[in-house]
Amino acid sequence: MPVYADEYLKIIDITEEVERVVRESDIKEGFVIVYSPKPTSAVAINENDPDLWKDILETYQRLVPVKAEYRHNAKYKGIPSEENAHAHILNTFIGTSVVIPIRNGRLQLGTWQSVLYIELDGFKRRELTVQVVGE
Repeated sequence: MPVYADEYLKIIDITEEVERVVRESDIKEGFVIVYSPKPTSAVAINENDPDLWKDILETYQRLVPVKAEYRHNAKYKGIPSEENAHAHILNTFIGTSVVIPIRNGRLQLGTWQSVLYIELDGFKRRELTVQVVGE
């Protein structure tokens, strides 16, 4: 499933796309795995609230600043696309995948929950893996 972030740090609600994949699979009972194979992006489940997303992104920047001194960045100094230690570090906090139960062909998300793609090293086209398992 393709996704594109037009900002350096960005949260994108991908719930509708995941629901579409589940519908097209005809799986009624099982689960879906949403996985980002890139170590500078993440997948999470949280509330679909743009103000909360701003709070989350601001917290990420306070905890793991982009411009801090990182050995990874020093090793790749002068190669901007590789000076992204902050993104790798944040990825370890958030994770690269979520597993969501499917019942009666529908995602079993809480009332306010959404599936979120989190870009940590922006302006990139990514391909997420969405695997539906069940019967």
